[in-house]
Amino acid sequence: MKTKSILLKNRPKGKPSVSDFEFITEDENLEPNSGEVLLETRYVSVDPYLRGRMSDAKSYVPPLELNKPVQSGVVAKVIASKNDNFNEGDHVSGMLHWKTKQLSSGEALLKVDGSKIPLSAYLGVLGMTGLTAYCGLTEIGKPVKGETLVVSGAAGAVGSVVGQIGKILGLQVIGIAGTDEKVEMLKSKFGFDAGINYTTTKDMNAEISKLAPNGVDIYFDNVGGPISDAVLFNINRFARIIICGAISVYNNTKIPKSLSVQPFLVKNSALMQGFIVSNYAEIFPNAIKELSTWLTEGKLTYTETIVSGFDNIPDAFIGLFEGKNKGKMIVEI
Repeated sequence: MKTKSILLKNRPKGKPSVSDFEFITEDENLEPNSGEVLLETRYVSVDPYLRGRMSDAKSYVPPLELNKPVQSGVVAKVIASKNDNFNEGDHVSGMLHWKTKQLSSGEALLKVDGSKIPLSAYLGVLGMTGLTAYCGLTEIGKPVKGETLVVSGAAGAVGSVVGQIGKILGLQVIGIAGTDEKVEMLKSKFGFDAGINYTTTKDMNAEISKLAPNGVDIYFDNVGGPISDAVLFNINRFARIIICGAISVYNNTKIPKSLSVQPFLVKNSALMQGFIVSNYAEIFPNAIKELSTWLTEGKLTYTETIVSGFDNIPDAFIGLFEGKNKGKMIVEI
């Protein structure tokens, strides 16, 4: 059976390029053995954190191996099964390879139902994206009705969900994004109270101060860098700063210069905490239940940027660092 794969060919230096990947087509024996399922890829998630896994630096997950298929969140269809837990025609989600077809033992695969909710949502608002937003905001942010929340990378997959959850929980929400179109989307589609275009704003510190005259109680940080420095000047006493990502520095080849955060934290008795979503695995069932309820009630919505074609997965991934996505970036096969 012919199958296509996308391998990590080189460890990127700076921003990844298509030449860092290798496309292969090969004949494989994909007849499932006892306990296995044969999967056909339907949707592939591309996410900024994959950039970290493409280097060989120590991190919270092992680096991707060179000359092996890249791995990320995938929704796939079961096209043959010798596993009692899965039937032909089922759809599943899990961490799988960038391959058009592949065998799986079934371990860590989750059955998903596309009859009421689009399958792609299980890679976004009802997948790791939604869980990251929910767990980071509720477990570290400890939101209290009436407080002010600032979200950077707000038009991205996680940020757009964070802001909506903030509104559901009664917060004043300010989003930071990179175009006027995205800022307008934050307000019109996702219900943010205000937005800032960081590419045209000359004084981020002053703009945040103007939009948050009572200060910032919670900052959900997806970007790092100068944007996050500006937020620090506006944090309140006992502020909570949630470090989810730092896309602005992922491709840096030199150590970036930034403010020393300690004086801000000490002066305001503030908390700054990084996290990975798996820290909160024990609350996933409740989180998914609550996210699903908000989604079906119309309190929560989402935006996807869907790119078509297996061979376009690397381009879609690279597009994350060029601001080409609104919401979750997904490749449909």
